[in-house]
Amino acid sequence: MTRAFRTFDKLRFGSLKLRIASLYAGLFALVLAVVVLVAGNALSRFGEASATRDLESNARVFDEILELRARQLRRSSEVLSRDFGFREAVATNDAITIDSALESLKSRSDANAAFVIGVDGKLLASGDARIGNPDALWYPLDEGQQRGIIAVGGELALAAASPVEVPDTIGWLVLAQPLDKAELDRLAKLAAVDVEARVMLPAAMPDWMLSAPNDSVFQRAEGQSTLFHVSPLPALQDDLKPRLVLQHSLDASLAQYTRLQIWLVALAIAAVLFVIALSWRVARTVTGPLQKLDEATRAISEGRVFELKAETDDEIGRLADSFNKMSSAIEDRERKIIHVGLHDGLTGLPNRKLFVEQLDQAVRRLDDSGRLMVVYADLDDFKVVNDTLGHPAGDRLLCDVAAHLRENLPDALVARLGGDEFALLIDNLGSDRSLAAIASEILVCFQRSLMIDGQLAESSASLGIAVAPGDGRDGTVLMKNADLALYRAKSEGKAAYHFFEPSLDEEARKRRQMELDMRMALRDGGFELYYQPLYGAVEEELKGFEALIRWFHPELGFISPAEFIPLAEETGLIIPIGEWVLREACQQAATWPGELSVAVNISPKQFASPGLSQTIMQALAHGELSPKRLELEITESIFIANVEKTLSTLHSLRALGVRIALDDFGTGYSSLSYLRSFPFDKVKIDRSFVQAISKEVNAHAVIRAITTLAEALGMETLAEGVEQEDQLEVLRREGCRYIQGYLFGKPTPAADLGNIFGDVNDKSKRLSA
Repeated sequence: MTRAFRTFDKLRFGSLKLRIASLYAGLFALVLAVVVLVAGNALSRFGEASATRDLESNARVFDEILELRARQLRRSSEVLSRDFGFREAVATNDAITIDSALESLKSRSDANAAFVIGVDGKLLASGDARIGNPDALWYPLDEGQQRGIIAVGGELALAAASPVEVPDTIGWLVLAQPLDKAELDRLAKLAAVDVEARVMLPAAMPDWMLSAPNDSVFQRAEGQSTLFHVSPLPALQDDLKPRLVLQHSLDASLAQYTRLQIWLVALAIAAVLFVIALSWRVARTVTGPLQKLDEATRAISEGRVFELKAETDDEIGRLADSFNKMSSAIEDRERKIIHVGLHDGLTGLPNRKLFVEQLDQAVRRLDDSGRLMVVYADLDDFKVVNDTLGHPAGDRLLCDVAAHLRENLPDALVARLGGDEFALLIDNLGSDRSLAAIASEILVCFQRSLMIDGQLAESSASLGIAVAPGDGRDGTVLMKNADLALYRAKSEGKAAYHFFEPSLDEEARKRRQMELDMRMALRDGGFELYYQPLYGAVEEELKGFEALIRWFHPELGFISPAEFIPLAEETGLIIPIGEWVLREACQQAATWPGELSVAVNISPKQFASPGLSQTIMQALAHGELSPKRLELEITESIFIANVEKTLSTLHSLRALGVRIALDDFGTGYSSLSYLRSFPFDKVKIDRSFVQAISKEVNAHAVIRAITTLAEALGMETLAEGVEQEDQLEVLRREGCRYIQGYLFGKPTPAADLGNIFGDVNDKSKRLSA
């Protein structure tokens, strides 16, 4: 039901023009209906009040008329009651004379009853008047009452009495006028409104009339609304209590206002029709331009050109002009958006989306004898340029590379996929073209030296190449295979290219599987920590252990860290793995005797992750290990990205109370500057220097220089990879304080460390002896 109503409403009021006209016309009709209703009600109330006032006035008129008629009757009766002959006839009880005089009086006064009552209350003469109970008249007459209502022949009449005195009162002459319907109707004609008058006795009156207040107007509705006025009349007879009842038809009185109300309703209907017509015209004036605007909007949404004509100078005309300007601006912005959506904002080259679209179209056009080449290029060491020269310099390098590629490879579609990655599409390659020559030509285009802000920057790239149709007949497949070839080219060195081989896909599958296996190992506890002793050459005792992660795959067996750690770095798994190593090492080190320390390696990606300090604090708290027993080993590669941020992180870690060691010292080109920038607690001499002790004479001098520099800076030194006793002797002689290597022990599971604590100390004493 509701749905049907909504559908009807939508069909009926779907037009804005109709809604506007209906709204204004409906509001006006509503207001006008209220006005008409209020006015009609006011007219009815006014008519009722007017009728009530008229009836009250008529009641007073009736009272005055009856009073006047009673005085007339009394004057007529006084003339006769003062006549000497009449008084003599009454005194002598001359019935013939009295009757004759009474008949003459009735004729003169237009009365229908005249009679004489003696002082004894007896009826002396009555003519043809039928007086039922003369005694009831005697008491009012004896008390001096001169007029009132009496009953004559069973009907009520207005009577007036005059005493007959000779000189004392010997009786009363009573003259009566009937108050029948004819008489009352005659009197009612003298009223200002149409009324019906009746003189009634209480016995003949209904209860609602008896209970109504006297001398006031009240309303009674029996079929029709009628106004009543009841007032008491004076009685000249003891057993009478007459009431004058006036009634007036309220409906008849209000009927005279009906015509006015009809005219009022007709006027309201005419006004509503006029407003409807006016509202329709106003709505059409407003919605006409809006309809054109709607058509124009739909045309623009469909890609068609549409222009509105400004026919007026008002707001609607200005709206049309603004719409035309907006339409032009939208068309211009759409062109720019399309260009931006399909091109790189920095270099202006096509982006990945446009490149893939062009590649798909080229693959569809490829016939059986044709070939096309997809080249995936990645700039070598671009991150170093950003970190050393700044991102603006890196952007200028990208723009220069893009411009050089477009200039030197006009037949290729060159695109920038993002960051330092480019892609090239070369189609229509004949069978006589050498793919290796083309790859070499592209490689040479990337190999350039550039001057950026006065500094020399080297540019080169690694290329991954896929050739259709041999490497695939789908754009997505070709891009994936080129990416796999690029991965191999990057792994083999810089400034090289590599063509896709099916074996690369297998290697990628293995890497993906290894990533999944690492995630499962991290979840299921597949990793294990081994510990290698750290020996104090001066104290000749065990000082701690370095925690080393091991992975025993349930199917492949032992997997070297050199194999899975780089993949963990690449996929970001190194961060959760590093957190696990920290927690596990702290928890196990807390069970070791004395103040033995534990050293944990922190990878560059883990070091750069937010929340490293919080992770270390949680690991210490979880294992209940003192911060001074934890040593973090970092490599100098963390300084390449942002030296200031790196130093800030190192100082925050030092504030926790842990020790910081610089690992693989001497393998980088700026290690000495790092020692000057941050006060490391320990410097670890790379195993390459230790292995050269027995082969190169100057290796002693290098070790001596490192230990002397570290001692001058207040840092401890540790030599890695010590496997022979002669290496130990040289390191002791040159001042190296700590020793690590197979000479004192291989990495051992945590469960077997109990057997090592004493063995290492015994072996160190034996070697020192």
